[in-house]
Amino acid sequence: MLEIILLSMYGIVLGLIFIYCMLELTLAINYVRHQRKPKKTQPFLSEDTPSQELPFVTVQLPVFNELYVVERLIDQVMLFNYPKDRFEVQVLDDSTDETVEISKRKVEEYKAKGFNIEFIHRVDRTGFKAGALQNGMKVCKGEFIAIFDADFLPKTDFLRSTLPHFANEKVGVVQTKWAHINREYSLLTRIQGFFLDAHFSVEQMGRNSQGYFINFNGTAGIWRKSTIEDAGGWQADTLTEDLDLSYRAQMKGWQFVFLEAFESPAELPADMKSFKSQQFRWIKGGAETARKILPKIVRTNHPFAIKLNAFTHLLSSSIYILVFFLVLLSVPLLLVKNTYIQSEYIQYGTPFLLTNFAIAFFFFVSNTKRFKSWEGFSEFFFLLPTFIIVTMGLSFHNALAAIRGLARERTPFIRTPKFNIQNVKDAWKDKKYVSSKIDFVTILEGILMLYFLFGIVYAFVTGKFDLILIHIMAFTGFGYVFFNSVKHSWGIKN
Repeated sequence: MLEIILLSMYGIVLGLIFIYCMLELTLAINYVRHQRKPKKTQPFLSEDTPSQELPFVTVQLPVFNELYVVERLIDQVMLFNYPKDRFEVQVLDDSTDETVEISKRKVEEYKAKGFNIEFIHRVDRTGFKAGALQNGMKVCKGEFIAIFDADFLPKTDFLRSTLPHFANEKVGVVQTKWAHINREYSLLTRIQGFFLDAHFSVEQMGRNSQGYFINFNGTAGIWRKSTIEDAGGWQADTLTEDLDLSYRAQMKGWQFVFLEAFESPAELPADMKSFKSQQFRWIKGGAETARKILPKIVRTNHPFAIKLNAFTHLLSSSIYILVFFLVLLSVPLLLVKNTYIQSEYIQYGTPFLLTNFAIAFFFFVSNTKRFKSWEGFSEFFFLLPTFIIVTMGLSFHNALAAIRGLARERTPFIRTPKFNIQNVKDAWKDKKYVSSKIDFVTILEGILMLYFLFGIVYAFVTGKFDLILIHIMAFTGFGYVFFNSVKHSWGIKN
């Protein structure tokens, strides 16, 4: 009876993962179809356009304790090839450390050069980033609002490349693709670049090309101010205020444009603790937004395809719950009598193989631009299994974030620290925002590593090798996450 229960639970979890992956596969197919269509020339605001004909733009730079990167951000924005009299910059600095003085000094420097730039500081962080953006909107003059997080280095032609898309009065947001200035810094940053490229190319373009809802990614995009106001403004009841506002705006009828061809460079988290902090915020916030928005989506008159993709999108963080239970159940399956496993597991093998095919195709099409050399192919075939293994290792941490989000547990907005890491010679060790604390979740990840090691040893002792591949992958994944969490707490680079 126990083995039947375990097999049934295992089959249900695997089936749900299979459904999710098939829906992701449809996005990959949408993306491929879109890529085959003739490409239109991207509109661009010529530098010959008279200044008085250009829209006035507000550039918002939300900052909190970013002493290592705030100067380079402000310097880069001031290089925009857009008339000084047609844009303003708001440095929305809620910092509690020396970042305040650095920002203030930079603002005064550019004011003296004739730039329209203001330093706006809040003593309290009510609403966190959402609160800072909403506060800046009270005094901003722009018809359009561009937003950049502290770790970004926007290109000089950002405004001239994005603003022409607002010629369509229904367009409320233009989002650009993220690029990664420190992608080759370590294995961790390479993995991040691998899955973020897939998100921006396949998921964002796969949805956008079909008219499905997409999200403003919190930065490297530009809003029509009236869109924000019409959708109810920035709200701080989720950790992903960008995703929340995106859906509220699109439910109001506003259209979003995703520019895959235009990239905005940024810095990836270089240490495991910062990466996990970012993952927690994105996943918990996504789950909070799902709970808030999905009931409203159901009540709208939007087509079924849009609603289905909204569910897949907003509940995507829950995939980690399924992945964690899939690997967790695999060890008890070996401890029961095993009379069903030999025959039944073969039946589960078909969806398992199809799931892996869907994942492989999803990432393959997002990497085609890197296949111009053998190095690009070899990198893909190395990073794909590596990503899957590390995803297993993060499944417990991320599953907890999703569960806490679905439960609407209140947690503070913890920003991801950045350390001005641009090449392999740069270091984050001993810098101010590095935490040496090893939390209880990390300890449990170490225990889970041993749990799956037991599964491997048990397989060799008993000769039951049915699930050994999953156990090896889970052991490796949890080991990678655990040891890097500990190493990076001690300030040791990969």
